[in-house]
Amino acid sequence: MPAPAMTYHQISEVFARFREAEPEPKGELEHTNAFTLVVAVALSAQATDAGVNKATRALFALADTPQKMLDLGLDGLTEHIKTIGLFRQKAKNVMKLSRILVDEFNGVVPSSREALTSLPGVGRKTANVVLNMWFRHPAQAVDTHIFRVGNRTGIAPGRDVDAVERAIEDRIPAEYQQHAHHWLILHGRYTCKARKPLCATCIIRDICLYEEKTL
Repeated sequence: MPAPAMTYHQISEVFARFREAEPEPKGELEHTNAFTLVVAVALSAQATDAGVNKATRALFALADTPQKMLDLGLDGLTEHIKTIGLFRQKAKNVMKLSRILVDEFNGVVPSSREALTSLPGVGRKTANVVLNMWFRHPAQAVDTHIFRVGNRTGIAPGRDVDAVERAIEDRIPAEYQQHAHHWLILHGRYTCKARKPLCATCIIRDICLYEEKTL
């Protein structure tokens, strides 16, 4: 069951503390442009950011545009990302989306969610990450960390990722929307962990509605 929901004033205080601790939170996937960001996020499904970064450093040095990726070819791409889970299917998707970007978008990554999700291997979450990180739209990409934090704390409770996404958009004050995604994901990754949250060192411990706080 979702946690009880925080009040507007509680949520405002939570994000004021997040902002004070980290005014400009950054995503951890390495990229150089919109295209490499799309590829990195698509590769990160069921994989760690660290693992993706390790694989893509050499890849992006060779192929940082859709045309260069096509020139590298499927075998060349596969060789670079073979340490990432589901690499064969991901490689096929990257080649397909690169072809579509060249043929239909003149090699430019589109800035609308509908256009982004038309690309193979790019779902709503991936599109929202790209819209938020590159195009600076206040889009909310809900992953397992954000889903957990939203429900556990009461910031954005919801039964599924779509409900949590709507709760973030509806409940978090506008001034915090741009960085809400990163504050929540970093909090979930390093403090509000799945198995044993670090409640003793949590900066929102006194506000969080999670009843089973760890010592």
